[in-house]
Amino acid sequence: MHLGIDSFVAAVTDPATERLIGPQERMAHLLEEIELADRVGLYSFGIGEHHRREYYDSAPPVILGAAAARTERIRLGSAVAVLSATDPVRLFQQFATLDLISGGRMDLVVGRGSFTEAFPLFGLDLADYDSLFTEKLELLLKIRDSEEVTWSGRHRPAMTNQAVYPRPVQEQLPIWVGVGGTPESFARAGLLGLPLMIAIIGGEPRQFAPLVDLYRRAGAQAGHDPSRLKVGLHVFGFVGESHKQAADTIYPGWHEMFAKISAERGFRQPSRLQFDNTAGPDGAFFLGDPTEVADKIRRVSEQLGGVDRLSIQMTNPRLAHDDLLRGIELLGTEVAPLVADV
Repeated sequence: MHLGIDSFVAAVTDPATERLIGPQERMAHLLEEIELADRVGLYSFGIGEHHRREYYDSAPPVILGAAAARTERIRLGSAVAVLSATDPVRLFQQFATLDLISGGRMDLVVGRGSFTEAFPLFGLDLADYDSLFTEKLELLLKIRDSEEVTWSGRHRPAMTNQAVYPRPVQEQLPIWVGVGGTPESFARAGLLGLPLMIAIIGGEPRQFAPLVDLYRRAGAQAGHDPSRLKVGLHVFGFVGESHKQAADTIYPGWHEMFAKISAERGFRQPSRLQFDNTAGPDGAFFLGDPTEVADKIRRVSEQLGGVDRLSIQMTNPRLAHDDLLRGIELLGTEVAPLVADV
């Protein structure tokens, strides 16, 4: 299995000083995190996309370009690119250019996002939530597969034998579909023969097994080679020296983050008991010492019938930069070797 990091580039308050880390300093910290992930042998680093005050990742290709110039081996990508709110032509051009800069190290994970701010920001109707994504994914795949494109749809002007440049280093730019928990999304990815990136935010990872089976069945029925039907997981987590140290380090920021989301969406406010349960053996949060995290990764991969890639989202609004660097180091030097044969 390949291990990596995903970041939403959250605004951070230093827990020791209560100082809000400014955007410029936070970007410098982020690039240091990516460089360290490259040095310690992690497979990938993904940058999310949000259009909210508490995140600095509204322009992922710009960040990824800076990261590509500072790294040598690690794969870089989106986590996820909000395809519904962008133009597929421009998105492909940006990531093909990034692929050239990085020497063929880019992955494009596309999804609809977990927040809705991008829709009014770019003049889109939230009522078109599903049709926007379906149509734009179709066009994106056409662009990936052919230099000249003829296409028409509802949400964008038609294209007639129009060429899209540049082309990437990789013969075919990898395009993954990011999904939550809807069966239709899993089935669609399978029918298209696209690799799947599952965002597991709550519950138990093993609950996704029927949906992963649906994805694989849909892909097989569509005649796709099973080797193309890759499964990746995007999960929250943190690696520390011990379970208690990891939990105590990450909990304040976890509570702040989920308290804000819960208030916005009318959910019950989060508690330490809820956190401890979700960070337990069967929960969605991959947290603990290196052996504990590795054991959980192995267990979940077996429950889901095999996982090709797992990316841990360690971004936290109250996580000190040095603690995050140590978590990345432990993930690369101690956890990754323990799951390399999964």
